[in-house]
Amino acid sequence: MYKLKTQPTDKSVVEFIESVEKTKKREDAYKLLDIFSETTGMEPKMWGESIVGFGAYHYKYKTGHEGDSLLVGFSPRKARISLYFPAGFDKRDDLLKNFGKHKTGKACVYVNKLDDIDTDVLKELIKESIRFLSEFYGEENITRK
Repeated sequence: MYKLKTQPTDKSVVEFIESVEKTKKREDAYKLLDIFSETTGMEPKMWGESIVGFGAYHYKYKTGHEGDSLLVGFSPRKARISLYFPAGFDKRDDLLKNFGKHKTGKACVYVNKLDDIDTDVLKELIKESIRFLSEFYGEENITRK
């Protein structure tokens, strides 16, 4: 059976952020930590080696495959900062129109630095992502800790 590679760990979020080499990216990671923590009201947790996640949801596909994933999160990668939001909800595309300089992937939004984006829109993306996942998977499948 397939096992998702990115699982929650007991590693320290602060130690991970402190390991980010570039000063500006490390500063942005701390700002993101504050924004995500305040907006979600959840404690951060490391997912895998390099993703700071908030909350979780349990999914189950028609194929029978099931697992857990983070609700929202970020990773200060070398090239860009990855922001993790689910794809497939209408408000995501609308919000991204006013987000600032970014690129998108299926479940990621990539930014070079926080100065390039509107943090108020970021907060809305976080809230709407959690709302969407709660509705789509059911509140009983959401963990908010």
